[in-house]
Amino acid sequence: MNDALEQFASAAPAQSLACRVRLVNAANEGRAAAGADELVRLVQRVAHERDRQAFAALFGYFGPRLKTFFMRGGLAAGVAEDLAQETMLALWRKASFFDSARAGVSTWVFTIARNLRIDHLRRQRDPALLVQEPAEEPPTLEEAVLTAERELRVRSALSGLSPEQSTIIRLSFYSEKSQSQIAEELGIPLGTVKSRVRLAMNRLRSLLEDDQ
Repeated sequence: MNDALEQFASAAPAQSLACRVRLVNAANEGRAAAGADELVRLVQRVAHERDRQAFAALFGYFGPRLKTFFMRGGLAAGVAEDLAQETMLALWRKASFFDSARAGVSTWVFTIARNLRIDHLRRQRDPALLVQEPAEEPPTLEEAVLTAERELRVRSALSGLSPEQSTIIRLSFYSEKSQSQIAEELGIPLGTVKSRVRLAMNRLRSLLEDDQ
């Protein structure tokens, strides 16, 4: 798991050695018990400031828990670690969608993890495995309803985007494609993809705020 964090740190532009050290230290601190309010604060820092130290702390806190979650669901250690990393990268990409009034951070993160696990099992084409849902941190009925309501609001807001912006959001957040993959698929420059994502996210936030 530390290898993935180092890769994330080294991928950042103009990332100094001192900054990488701070990221790893933040991850180590994140392994300590964190309260619900602190987790919310860290996710908000990722969402609004793209704070890499906050992400590292979240990585340190959730990484081992996610790996255990996937292994308890019957997945091999290597696959479990890969899916844990995918979950955390999804957190980085989708942090702005998190709503602390509707669900706790753990519930939100493990919902992402469950969806990734189901997708993985579907790719393995063994339907029997889909019913082996891990029991760790199951959402309450209220949390499930709130999550569904949030999803409906987001999908409704997507209809208010331009076709280009809607396509970018769907490929990025629903198809889980990287910006490089999107640029290749749409045949447009990477800079254009980044610009459209930024404009689409701003517009989507505005629509969601108006809907409250």
